[in-house]
Amino acid sequence: MHSFNFKQVDVFSRVPLKGNPLAVVFAADKLSDERMAAFATWTNLSETTFILEPQDPRADYRVRIFTTLKELPFAGHPTLGTCHAWLEAGGVPKGEEIIQECGVGLVRVRRQGAELAFLAPPLLKTGPVDATLMTRVCLGLGLEPQAIVRAQWVDNGAGWLAVMLADRQQVLDLRPDHSHMLGLAVGVIAPWHAERDGDEAQFEVRAFISGDGMPEDPATGSLNAGIAQWLLGEGLAPARYVVSQGLTMGRAGRIQVEQVGEEIWIGGAVVTCIDGTLAL
Repeated sequence: MHSFNFKQVDVFSRVPLKGNPLAVVFAADKLSDERMAAFATWTNLSETTFILEPQDPRADYRVRIFTTLKELPFAGHPTLGTCHAWLEAGGVPKGEEIIQECGVGLVRVRRQGAELAFLAPPLLKTGPVDATLMTRVCLGLGLEPQAIVRAQWVDNGAGWLAVMLADRQQVLDLRPDHSHMLGLAVGVIAPWHAERDGDEAQFEVRAFISGDGMPEDPATGSLNAGIAQWLLGEGLAPARYVVSQGLTMGRAGRIQVEQVGEEIWIGGAVVTCIDGTLAL
């Protein structure tokens, strides 16, 4: 049994308990794959990360990301949460940006005042969703096909597909039947209407991972990174916008999206809730 430094952080919120929690284990090189997976299942969080020595000399650290069921090559809120934990624990980047090594390669992270932002990685799968799969998604979401305005694969490593609805309230009213969407990662987005919803955000998002220990994710960096590439690529969103996510779960996640030239950055606040050690 070994002792490890440990943090649990809340991502995409300045207020503790209102974002997306993440468990972070430091100096985890001694842990086996099986032990990492077992601990991630035990935390019962959407993701748990393990910080290791980098294999690429350009990276500041390497991270492995586990859900309760599997390892992911990339995920957004674990990227920001791990970077926050690493910096808070005294990590010093080699350059102006922080370079994270993970399953998809090197991911750039930058500091934006008190917040962090990662560069959206390339999409591994894009394009339209086939009709058979859309039938499953409609059944799972309890929607008539005509309620879906657009649909697109936005997979950057986590397997996301996304559908757009016309109205924010439609998104908030969803009560999914996950039995129809097992094995799928489905994001749903709709615009805010400023005169009714206010101007604190421009889009509402929900993220469903049917079959996982956390079937709904409260604030999702990877999904919003994929959606941003879709919306900005088709001129469906401004170069800077804010996403609201997690309201139906009692959260208040805020994800910042900014396009700078050809780059799309996904950012938000991170706060530490637990700081201590664990024995594994």
